[in-house]
Amino acid sequence: MGDGGQTRQAGADPNEDPGQDAPPGPGGPREPRGGRWRLVARLRGHPLLGSAVVLVLLAAAGAVPVVLAGSEDAPSCRKLPAATRALAGDPAAATRALDPGDDLARFDAVRELLVYERPCGDGGEVLGRIVDAATRATGVENPHTLAQARSAFAVAAALNGVELPDGMAPGVARMLAQYVVDQNRYTDSDDGAVLPAVPAEQARPDDEGWTTYGRFLAPGEAHADFEHTRPYSDIEADPEELIAELARDPEAFAILYAAERAWLAYYLERLDGQGRDPDYRPEPAGDGYQAPVTYWVDSDLEHMAERVGALMKYRARYARDGTVPDLTAFDAAVRRHTPGVYPAHTAQVTTRPPMAGITARHPARVRGDLMDARHQLLGVVSAWATARKVPEARADAMRQAIDDRYVRALWLTV
Repeated sequence: MGDGGQTRQAGADPNEDPGQDAPPGPGGPREPRGGRWRLVARLRGHPLLGSAVVLVLLAAAGAVPVVLAGSEDAPSCRKLPAATRALAGDPAAATRALDPGDDLARFDAVRELLVYERPCGDGGEVLGRIVDAATRATGVENPHTLAQARSAFAVAAALNGVELPDGMAPGVARMLAQYVVDQNRYTDSDDGAVLPAVPAEQARPDDEGWTTYGRFLAPGEAHADFEHTRPYSDIEADPEELIAELARDPEAFAILYAAERAWLAYYLERLDGQGRDPDYRPEPAGDGYQAPVTYWVDSDLEHMAERVGALMKYRARYARDGTVPDLTAFDAAVRRHTPGVYPAHTAQVTTRPPMAGITARHPARVRGDLMDARHQLLGVVSAWATARKVPEARADAMRQAIDDRYVRALWLTV
């Protein structure tokens, strides 16, 4: 987190080895650039003369965002307009403001509203609240609308590669938590994803009970398609890169970590006693090859483990490079913002509530080390498998899928 509005170098990959491409350090005021600004820097030791010269330079340069505070100059902040602030308390208006449309015609307006360089005061927090208000369902029992889902895509795309200002991260993390199913299925941009969000009818399972948008979807819910990319433009959403930025903030970290663990519990309790998706009934393949009936379940479990592993790898990286200067304090803050752990129900659940209800489930008290994510994930699976009497071979395969992907995600940057 930092002053905000700074876009990283195009093509930077947050998953690359830090020895090759370590992330930029925390944001802050940049060194003065250009001849005039070097002169300003030299005059810092002479307040009276420096002030007079700076006034002349400001007049010559136009509206330069620099102010003086005694003998120290600091970047000026940008004040949020009253109309923008009002969106935080008006979800319907916030959705209208952040909805880019199916053709993304309003995307530039969304980016202009959200990407601020050094917002004044609590401006970063207000922007986060606007994001949350625009994309959140109206209740935990209500599905996301198409406009809300499009807004979620627009937020992820607008903030792609942007260093968020202080206070904004928790609101953006709440958005990703609200779309935990959608952002978990993200793998890469896909030319076949032709819309930023799809209506419920398009996400409905086919005759075999399968849909590319995930398992156990609520009927009537629109889904953000983060894989959508617009040809010949830079409009691209990347939840993975956004998570890398959010993981710097302990509250945002806690929100994302809790969402993944809640999604795992929600998912497990809807599987049958063999660890399979009861809605998936594939017909025999015509070419004689039949993928395992558990293929998509295992794939989903891997994606969940990868998301949690990614959070933990950024925690380790940021502790190592100084972004998180005190890991003990960071972890304590994560615990304060964590509602608890999420065990899976011991009986199979058949309901299909919307995504807003997934992270709203009732948590239990944390047992063991919360930051030992490997133990937290595998412990939930083991307790569920024992209670449901899942065959040992199947339970082992599920744990192995989670463990392999978690370790792989953690290893990529540690």
